[in-house]
Amino acid sequence: MKTKIINNCLWTLLLLLAISACEEDGERLYLSGLEENELAATKENVVLSQETSQEIVLSLAWNNSTLSVSNPDKKAPNVLSTYVQVSNQSDFATNVIEILEKSPSKAYTGAELNTIAKNLQLTPDIASPVYFRIRSSVGNNMEPVYSNVVTVNITPYSIDMSIGFILSKEQEDTGRTLSSPQSDGIYTGFMGVVGYQNFFLQEGDGTIWGNVPVDGSAFLISSADPWNFWFPGTAGCYYVNINTAAKEWSALLLPVLTVSGDLSGDMIFDRPNVKWTYAINATAASTLKIKLNSAGQLYNAQTGTDASVSQALAFTQEGNRLVLASSAGDITVNVPAAGEYTLVIDLSNPNEWTYEVVSGSAGPIEVNPCVYLPGIDDGITGGDWNFDNKLPLFDEDKLTYAGVVNVNSLWGYTINTEKDNWADKYTLGEGDAYSGTLVFQGTNGDLPAPAAGLYLIETSLKELTYNLTSVGNEIYVVGLHDVWDFNTPLAATVTPGVFSGSITINSASPWGFTINLKDSWTYKFGGSEGKLYYQGSNITDDASLAPGAYQMTVDLVNLTYKFE
Repeated sequence: MKTKIINNCLWTLLLLLAISACEEDGERLYLSGLEENELAATKENVVLSQETSQEIVLSLAWNNSTLSVSNPDKKAPNVLSTYVQVSNQSDFATNVIEILEKSPSKAYTGAELNTIAKNLQLTPDIASPVYFRIRSSVGNNMEPVYSNVVTVNITPYSIDMSIGFILSKEQEDTGRTLSSPQSDGIYTGFMGVVGYQNFFLQEGDGTIWGNVPVDGSAFLISSADPWNFWFPGTAGCYYVNINTAAKEWSALLLPVLTVSGDLSGDMIFDRPNVKWTYAINATAASTLKIKLNSAGQLYNAQTGTDASVSQALAFTQEGNRLVLASSAGDITVNVPAAGEYTLVIDLSNPNEWTYEVVSGSAGPIEVNPCVYLPGIDDGITGGDWNFDNKLPLFDEDKLTYAGVVNVNSLWGYTINTEKDNWADKYTLGEGDAYSGTLVFQGTNGDLPAPAAGLYLIETSLKELTYNLTSVGNEIYVVGLHDVWDFNTPLAATVTPGVFSGSITINSASPWGFTINLKDSWTYKFGGSEGKLYYQGSNITDDASLAPGAYQMTVDLVNLTYKFE
């Protein structure tokens, strides 16, 4: 109670000082300096669009009043409050938006200004005058002063609150969306995710939602400096419900989608495309009746990401599309003739879940263009495991990947098939730090750490093998002017993976030339137009270069080369 009384006394003292004057050692002090502000805007006309929603489109600036007291040895109290007022009425009689500002300027992004226009009920795509002014006050019982009024003609764009945009953890657009059919701030839909995948949700008015930025607040959401959302550790198909009104979200995992009725079995999930497929071998044309359901696992604010509760999910047919139902309803599909077909359940569009029977198999298995090596450089990054190092594909038939990596691994590493996917990984089968076999999601532990250094790493996900070859301090340019020896070295520079040295081109080689490691024909790089490829076609730039001496620089980590 004592603290409250003291605080109240201090506040009363400040108000008394602000109102007029107070006695201090017999001296009466007067507060002055509260004056009208001069307000200026950078533009008179602003046309808003979704494309410029994240750009600064309008700035305001004004001069703040400087409060002082009659005795120059005394400091004025910090009781000045400054507000930006915005209205579609020139007299600010009604419909006023007021925001407290601590600095003498304000910059608006397109999304912020469009939200103001929406709240002022301006008509989209039509220019309307919007009025700005500054209100300054000292205490609640003193008359405020106002700046001049600035008029800006604003053309807003229509805000579609029926779509929620899925952003990456870097807040970049992923092309995925959730749906809010009633535009009520509740966004739902299916997502194909990897374990612990991060994301944000952006509404049509530009508001970005994420997790409450407090430890232990999984599935509680906020738009005030949020952390990213994150899924549980299990990858797969999730039905997502983000409720901005209740400030919560949930994720219902579908471990499998089961088809029953005239077809019976578990469907296969195509995670990147958010589709489920099931192979059909038809002996004749037929009309099939099926049911679709799943024994789901629900994660929400009550369970957190480390536990779940059972919750069933089922579909029924509504016209030519699927809708959720409390129990599975009959779904009719047509098979036109005998042969191989695939039942495809497409959940990628949150506004329209579809089903169809297509001819043939589900299609070729998608081949990842590269694999990732989390843990390979944690000695460089201070113990941080990341997806910064990758090996590009060079033999699709054997699913073989290879690349040069600056290795400094403290605890070993894994070979992961997709960025930010911690679950789908290859670990040690048998072997040591330099060669051996792989197991998908094995139990023998991670691949052992080799001695720190620069290595060519090769791995075949078809043959399940890995091999590390030390690059050393020199690489070789082989085949210049049709001389195929190892007498033109490039020396290592201070940057790991970058080699440089002088070469001489006497004439163009009819076969081009290569970059080789360890004076060996086995480990060679070809390329063109400054880009290197492991085991690629020979480089033929010598045909376009004039004879003479050149400084050649090769970056084996980033797979580039250049002549100077």
